[in-house]
Amino acid sequence: MGIIQAASKPLKPPCIPCPEGYVPGNPGTFEELHKKVKDLYPPIFEGAKLRVKRYYNDEFYMIHSLTLSSMTPSGYKFGTCYTGSKRVGRVERYPVIMGKLMPSGNLATTIAHTFGCRLRVKHVNQIGNRKFEASSSTVEYRSDEATFSVTLDNPDFAKCTGTLVIHYLQALSNRLTAGTELAFHRSQLIPGGQDSLIALALRYSTGAQTFSATVGNAGLHICYHHKASQQLQLGVELETKLSNHDSSAGIFYQLDVPHADMVFRGMVNTKLTVGGVLEKKLYPVPDSSLILSVTLNHGTQNFQVGIGLNVG
Repeated sequence: MGIIQAASKPLKPPCIPCPEGYVPGNPGTFEELHKKVKDLYPPIFEGAKLRVKRYYNDEFYMIHSLTLSSMTPSGYKFGTCYTGSKRVGRVERYPVIMGKLMPSGNLATTIAHTFGCRLRVKHVNQIGNRKFEASSSTVEYRSDEATFSVTLDNPDFAKCTGTLVIHYLQALSNRLTAGTELAFHRSQLIPGGQDSLIALALRYSTGAQTFSATVGNAGLHICYHHKASQQLQLGVELETKLSNHDSSAGIFYQLDVPHADMVFRGMVNTKLTVGGVLEKKLYPVPDSSLILSVTLNHGTQNFQVGIGLNVG
């Protein structure tokens, strides 16, 4: 009888009911404006890396990392992540609580949660030398066709210093998105005590091709992503900073070889750097891969090689 009653009991909905199918739809966040090109960046490293990820259940896992390098700080890193069962959309789950302990003893934590299916909050802290070294708090609201967020970085209310960043992104059609960024920075180290930045953003995507750009008094950032086939993706990036009159450009690509379970990401930029990362899945160990990294700077003749192993 108890089994029959348990079976007839209505199940709790797995996610929060949110409207779907709207045109043009939510454009995402301002940080994701150049995401398609950034995802092509090869994760270049030097030395040896070992990363073990262990799931204890569907909501909690731990990451153990060991790095041996002559270029970056070496040592053991420990990370944890808890993801709640509250679902928003198809892939997002809340709350999210993450922590990472660095070899230097510094601790980085991230807490993210959602209220309903539109309002999200996020707080990031970095602790070092027994005090808060950096913090960032974000409140984000997503409507059917726009995203609005406010971020406060490193506030010091006693000295009235910190950085306030406002982002707004509006979907004008199912292909075109426009937005703006406003940043206000107060510090005793800045002449006049404060500074402000403004930038305009634009993204046009057909699915296979995506063009994105941000233009402001800080500089210019342009990206172009092209999915040539199911196996090949190409990306071009141009960035110019007006503060130091520095410009750089790069070409990135990703080649997927499904029958060999391999993914190769490569890059070449105007700083005369050529690099690539090859990731090969290993069987029969599930979710494990061997990673090889190579980079060469033709200007400085600096050559670096890295080998890594991911388990889990």
